[in-house]
Amino acid sequence: MKTINPATGKVIKDYKEMSFDEVDTIIKKANVVQSDWKLKSFEERASYLNKIAEILKTRKEELGRLMAEEMGKPLNQGIGEAEKCAWVCEYYAEHAEAFLANDAVKTGASKSYVTFNALGVVLAIMPWNFPFWQLFRFAAPALMAGNGAILKHSENTTGCALKIEEIIHEAGVPKDLFRSIIRDKSGMKKVIQHEGIAAVTLTGSTRAGKAVAAQAGEMLKKTVLELGGSDPSIILKDADIEASAESCVNSRLLNSGQSCIAAKRFVVVEEVYDEFLDEFTRLMENRKVGDPFDEHTDVGPQARVDLRDQLHKQVQESVKHGARLVLGGEKPEGEGAFYPVSILTNVKPGMPAYSEELFGPVASIIKVKDEEEAIRVANDTNYGLGASVYSQDVDRAEEIAAAKLEAGCCFVNDFVKSDPRLPFGGIKNSGYGRELGLYGIREFVNTKTVYVK
Repeated sequence: MKTINPATGKVIKDYKEMSFDEVDTIIKKANVVQSDWKLKSFEERASYLNKIAEILKTRKEELGRLMAEEMGKPLNQGIGEAEKCAWVCEYYAEHAEAFLANDAVKTGASKSYVTFNALGVVLAIMPWNFPFWQLFRFAAPALMAGNGAILKHSENTTGCALKIEEIIHEAGVPKDLFRSIIRDKSGMKKVIQHEGIAAVTLTGSTRAGKAVAAQAGEMLKKTVLELGGSDPSIILKDADIEASAESCVNSRLLNSGQSCIAAKRFVVVEEVYDEFLDEFTRLMENRKVGDPFDEHTDVGPQARVDLRDQLHKQVQESVKHGARLVLGGEKPEGEGAFYPVSILTNVKPGMPAYSEELFGPVASIIKVKDEEEAIRVANDTNYGLGASVYSQDVDRAEEIAAAKLEAGCCFVNDFVKSDPRLPFGGIKNSGYGRELGLYGIREFVNTKTVYVK
């Protein structure tokens, strides 16, 4: 198993895949240690999480460089990711006890309440695009709830996986409570169905989510799935065009366009379509694609050459069926998995740019007649992760976001982002369950009724 620098195509390191027997031993040891960990007080567990946060902040430049090397994330964005991981650790260290406090319920009993107990050891199957954040947004609440964790990371971010394990152990968390396993995805069914795995969380593609849900379901194990998205941004006729275009470009190009919650379809009412397209194009043209270690780079390489080539195929297929390339769309020559910032217009149903997730720096601009059609087009997708509405009539935009858009996260006059204080997740083919906030920490616990006569 190799990690490859996507900017140069050069092998970073070879790793030996773990045998199932090795993984079996790791899971069994984790269960032994977790039986003691769950008995520790919230204050004790919080001390470890705060120490993890300190290490993340101290080593953020090192971690940013590792992300840039393994999956091409622009360096400043990687540093920011490490800082966000520290934030989620500190957040749950502070709030977990209140989130999991007994919830009294008045009944005919002398005492009745709901209590929240750790489930056990949870398997986390994580993607490469936010290699630290995706893990810590699961691990911080899971560890604070008293669970253990096994991480199976993407093969191309194995170095990040081992670095996460190193940091957690450096903070003093018992070594066997959290482990990273090096295992090809084709060999994961036996791990998912291992009797020592209490539940599974996965962030990844819809196809992967269906496979993991089926395998876990055979053993009646709970899953939380955060899957793909083709998020819409609605631009209404009274939107602040300059501010909206800036926000939309930032959303589309975050992490070099490789984000499940990035805005991908821009649904613009016809009164402001030309103005928005001009401003959006101007801003996109000014974004620099290049070396992720260069502080002036906005968009690094795609994480792998095969992913870049798949993106280009989707663009070509859309153009073949009538989409118009306004910007970019040409696969560059030379080394690395780079792809230009690109814009497609005249995007219609049936095209990949309309119906599929384009995981890269490609924007689909869709003209609609009015607000009613904009809402219909925004919801015309098998996905339901995030959505946003831009309008200076904030009350009206809020009504659309709260009541009319079919997604798990809906934002007004800003692009969708995850926040430790708010639940995060999707509906439809974007998955189920929630991470972060109160609802995230209550996913991997036994919500237990206690009734005393």
